[in-house]
Amino acid sequence: MPNHFHILATPLVEDGIPCFMRKLLTGYSMYFNTKNERKGALFQGPYRSTHADDDTYLQYLYSYIHLNPAKLKDPLWKEHSVSKNNLLTFVESYPYSSYRAYLNNQHTITDPTKFPDYFSSKDEVESHIADWLRADGKDY
Repeated sequence: MPNHFHILATPLVEDGIPCFMRKLLTGYSMYFNTKNERKGALFQGPYRSTHADDDTYLQYLYSYIHLNPAKLKDPLWKEHSVSKNNLLTFVESYPYSSYRAYLNNQHTITDPTKFPDYFSSKDEVESHIADWLRADGKDY
């Protein structure tokens, strides 16, 4: 996404996520500012986090994150009666998403072993996302 990103992460140590995010955002800002000969804040505000405390919410987050690029094709896709197949094709081809890694089971950065088994095959991933699209992406 051009102005934000989502990460679904599992902490390995106590307070690991805030430490990771601080290092990630600081490091990327320093890199970007140096590369583009600029100064100042790169991000609008601090990161926000939410604890996924049950499977239903975790599945919702998985779908929300992977379908978020659909907003680039149509910001109001949930309200419009657009072709869900076109949206799915767009989301599958979006280069800055881990969705293809889950479809192809070729994980470089992501680690699906942290999820319960409901995302263990391409068919399950496709079915889950397709079901969520058919439900018009209604919020959790």
